[in-house]
Amino acid sequence: MRIVLYVLTNLAVVLVLGVVLHVFGVEGWLVQHGINTNLPMLLIFAAAFGFGGSFLSLALSKWMAKMSTGARVITAPSDEREAWLLDTVQRLAQTAGVRTPEVAIFPSAAPNAFATGMFKNSALVAVSEGLLQGMRKDEIEAVLGHEMSHVANGDMVTMSLLQGVLNTFVIFFARVVAMVVDSALGGRSERGRSGIGYFMTYIVLEIVFGIAASILVMSFSRWREYRADRGGAKLAGRDDMIAALRRLEAMHTPSGLPQNLAAFGIKGDRASGFRALFLSHPPIEKRIEALQQLEP
Repeated sequence: MRIVLYVLTNLAVVLVLGVVLHVFGVEGWLVQHGINTNLPMLLIFAAAFGFGGSFLSLALSKWMAKMSTGARVITAPSDEREAWLLDTVQRLAQTAGVRTPEVAIFPSAAPNAFATGMFKNSALVAVSEGLLQGMRKDEIEAVLGHEMSHVANGDMVTMSLLQGVLNTFVIFFARVVAMVVDSALGGRSERGRSGIGYFMTYIVLEIVFGIAASILVMSFSRWREYRADRGGAKLAGRDDMIAALRRLEAMHTPSGLPQNLAAFGIKGDRASGFRALFLSHPPIEKRIEALQQLEP
């Protein structure tokens, strides 16, 4: 269902933006100023690349996660710890109303866990060796509840949807503004070919608009972490979720995840000032404060 939503959102973005551009006469204004471009085709091109890259990343997310972390999927438990891990995830998945995901352990001393996958009924949940060794079972269960909430909420698809929309806007508006600047500088030839002003402006705007898009994506990512914490509290208990976060806070280690998975881990990195806008996770102390406001 969420993949259908993904496709429909893609089409809706193209349609709505096309209507807005037509209503405000943007293409006519561009033609009057000597900028002959096919905005509908440019919009389709931007959407194809913007959503296409995001969709491909989502489709390959499980495979990339396994390869980049060296995660070992537990097909048959080899000891009591793995049996408990499988049983716990299965029970949490049943409570959350989703199919049991693949369960994996990845070799990292940093305490962390992540969930990913294209569909919520065929997801992957993985925990690090550091988390299994450094936390109590009730705390690990709370972490697993947090990750299962991400799966049940379809956060992986939603993040990709948002990224796809913003990618489309970045590509489209960077090109349109670059055309206007190039025309104002007299860079477009009689045949409509772009000059150096177009390419320089486009590169700069891709960077500027891309930074703005990243800030929006990370803001959403921080919000969904609060929501997953609440989900983990429902599945495993508020006090255990708080205890798990406190344990993670006490372990002063980086996330231990590759950059492409950092936003999906339970623990993020720290930063202050302007850099904090690019963090995928809120500070743990703020997440604990939010949980403390919930009913026990």
